[in-house]
Amino acid sequence: MGPLPRTLELFYDVLSPYSWLGFEVLCRYKNIWNINLQLRPSLIAGIMKDSGSLSAMRFLTAVNMEHPEMLEKVSRELWMRVWSRDEDITEPQSILAAAEKAGMSTEQAQGLLEKIVTPKVKNKLKENTEAACKYGAFGLPVTVAHLDGQTHMLFGSDRMELLAHLLGEKWMGPVPPAINPKL
Repeated sequence: MGPLPRTLELFYDVLSPYSWLGFEVLCRYKNIWNINLQLRPSLIAGIMKDSGSLSAMRFLTAVNMEHPEMLEKVSRELWMRVWSRDEDITEPQSILAAAEKAGMSTEQAQGLLEKIVTPKVKNKLKENTEAACKYGAFGLPVTVAHLDGQTHMLFGSDRMELLAHLLGEKWMGPVPPAINPKL
């Protein structure tokens, strides 16, 4: 049996394309580097005012609270909508379409959408955002590595080589060979 997984927290907002880059790289490396990747939807507007992603990030928070196994897929689909297809992610129908395309049932997605106005979801998103700020975030994405009793905060999606070094792992580029056998 190998060493226990190290914990990484990724604070992100789907309105940030750099968050998307960091998200995809860490999702690809989580098994290669034996890391417990904790996805933490955060509101970039809480860090940088007027971003416009409040409903989407509340929805992802609700997904994380009730269907955490779907968070990676729904997050990715929201990024695909806004950054690959230039589609809206602020309107309820857009959020529902993203969730359904990610594999959620209409009923699940609608139920979660109804919860984005609840204090429980609002407070959880606020907690995530405040946690990122306590680590020193001034934008997103922020990756927090918890290693040997120490906390290391890395800002941006261009710090993956440094993260690999902190973990004592090999950086093999944004698409490691285990993901892309052509390399």
